[in-house]
Amino acid sequence: MNESAAERVVIFDTTLRDGEQSPGASMNLGQKLQVAKALRDLGVDVIEAGFAAASPGDLEAIREVGRQVEGPVVCSLARCSRGDIDAAWAALKDAPRKRIHVFLATSPIHRDFKLKMAKDEIVRRAVDGVKMAREKCADIEFSTEDAARTELEFLAEVVERAIEAGATTLNIPDTVGYALPQTYAETLGYLKRHVRGIDNVIMSVHCHNDLGLAVANSLAGVMVGARQVECTINGIGERAGNASLEEIVMAIRTRQDVLRVRTDVKTERLYPTSRLVSHVTGLHVQRNKAIVGQNAFAHEAGIHQHGMLTHRETYEIMRPEEVGFSRSSLVLGKHSGRHALKERLNALGYKLEDAQIDKVFAEFKVLCDKKKEIYDADIEALVIHGQILGAGSHTWELLALSTTSGTGTLPAASIALQKNDGTRHQEAAAGDGPVDAVFKAIERITGITGRLRDYQVRNVTVGEDAQGEVVLEVEHPTGVYRGRAISTDIIEGSARAYLDVVNRIALKQPTNKASTAAVRELGTP
Repeated sequence: MNESAAERVVIFDTTLRDGEQSPGASMNLGQKLQVAKALRDLGVDVIEAGFAAASPGDLEAIREVGRQVEGPVVCSLARCSRGDIDAAWAALKDAPRKRIHVFLATSPIHRDFKLKMAKDEIVRRAVDGVKMAREKCADIEFSTEDAARTELEFLAEVVERAIEAGATTLNIPDTVGYALPQTYAETLGYLKRHVRGIDNVIMSVHCHNDLGLAVANSLAGVMVGARQVECTINGIGERAGNASLEEIVMAIRTRQDVLRVRTDVKTERLYPTSRLVSHVTGLHVQRNKAIVGQNAFAHEAGIHQHGMLTHRETYEIMRPEEVGFSRSSLVLGKHSGRHALKERLNALGYKLEDAQIDKVFAEFKVLCDKKKEIYDADIEALVIHGQILGAGSHTWELLALSTTSGTGTLPAASIALQKNDGTRHQEAAAGDGPVDAVFKAIERITGITGRLRDYQVRNVTVGEDAQGEVVLEVEHPTGVYRGRAISTDIIEGSARAYLDVVNRIALKQPTNKASTAAVRELGTP
């Protein structure tokens, strides 16, 4: 089938809204702008940049994404209330292309236990919400939260009334991941047959992954006429997450013979975008993750290797280059210049500005003094690390670190940090080991303490001098935070990862907690 002749599916990315609702995955403003720009470069159609009424920080982030990221439609979520819709408009009004996304739960369990509303009140609130949003903006999306557990006749009534009120996109979410592909397709099919005016709007799907069926359900929706898919990079999101954008896009591209649709996503940007989101959120991508996992194009079994050498398509249904993977290994060394690094960055899919390249090149030269062999994964880690260091303001920065440990020796650490006001602070502490001592010294300086819930170290590349990536999870009264850092020295990497957490805590808006909790209690699609 000719791809240009296929119907286009709108890719609605909610990494910055639903994805950020993953515990510990909160991002600061600079990081959100980085991700938004990466999504623009990826070619997504709609960026749901946040929930403006959730917090002042969310409102500011949506506003800045709308001002600085041209191309995609920028969207804010809102409940069917005047306050939420006014907040969404305040965040979006400067964006060249904007959408207000209003939602209201429709299922019996939500009506009875969360909203405590009768059916007629639900219909009235939905209509009023769409009309209020339409007064502000021409592009209005309406979501029937928990549609997969809503009576079909009532669901059709709410949807039809929302269309009459002015909704231009109708989202039918499987909010709790309850549906099966067949039942979800039947729900959408029922609406197409019974709702007047539904052919004049875009029908959208938003599926959660509680049963591991988010992608399957989304594609089932596409097969019966949905022309917008709501998804996130790496499938992050509430609980078990959302439909994975990279899986949706590559399924559409690979099985166009059956699905007969297309997207405008630049698939070679999938892997770099996945890596950026993973680093920003601290949520590690599992090795066997489809499309962007480390093992996605690895072949270990002898029979598979033989088949690959004979003909690639025996065991690969897509080429790694299509999603941004590189087959090369050793690429650069200490004598390589800035131009060579820039060319390699371009080949890996990273389009950086001169100032960013200068920063990565400086870190590259430092790394060359520590490692004999520089691999693509090393370069990727430097790019992501370098971008994150420049994202948003950091309260604390590591200046110096020394540790002592050994048999019969009390582990201790001495650390010097610089605060963003330019002052230098130094402390020493003892601990159960050198890493514990480092964390305690950081806590003494910053006054921020937390409970370490998870600590992992993995190699970025191979060899005795490989860089190590430290990923940790810390529980704090304000929430759960993840930190990540890379270094050839795992003690230094641990210190930087813990500082990443400390900076996330320090930058968190004190007023966000209550408002965000209230939003989550009332639910989202």
